[in-house]
Amino acid sequence: MIATLGLTFLRRPHGAVWIADVLRLVTLVSVPVALIGWGAVAFAVMALALLGAVVPRMLGLRPTFDVAVVLLSLVAGWSSPLDWYTTVFLWDKVVHVVLVGLLAGLLYVIASDVGVVASAPRAGVLLSALVALAAGMAIGAVWEIGEWLGHNFIDDTIYVGYDDTIGDLAADGLGALLAGFALPWLSRERRVVRAGAAPSGASGR
Repeated sequence: MIATLGLTFLRRPHGAVWIADVLRLVTLVSVPVALIGWGAVAFAVMALALLGAVVPRMLGLRPTFDVAVVLLSLVAGWSSPLDWYTTVFLWDKVVHVVLVGLLAGLLYVIASDVGVVASAPRAGVLLSALVALAAGMAIGAVWEIGEWLGHNFIDDTIYVGYDDTIGDLAADGLGALLAGFALPWLSRERRVVRAGAAPSGASGR
């Protein structure tokens, strides 16, 4: 599994993957820029965005899925130091819907690769949507706990509140559910490179 992830990450870009690779490079450069310009909290947020940018390439996702995850990770990362979450109306909720939805889809693909769930095309739309919903709510819970920890122990300017938390979780659930309905399409046309084999399409095991 680890060898497969490494080989897939190092494969040559195909189609629109080069767009995602450019965005990955921008995300990588953004990590030190955020540290120098905005401090440790921005650095940590951008480091998480970089993780979100790297994983899709390791999984060999179809270019559309790959580009979307990397772009939204980058935008979400910069939204924090630029204060878009608090200054742009409903921006926080939009990011929760779209980004958490995509991350829930990503988590589903990983779970299908390790055999925890059936691949989305085999599982069908309804089951994919329900599993993605559960994944999205789990991601949202971790996100909210991280915000609470950040507010209480690192930087009290990080905004938290009951209404905000409930609204964020509702947005997470909506985004994950929508992504789940799209998963049978999103998880097709993957290009996974296995040891001793040429690149091939896969949709998870």
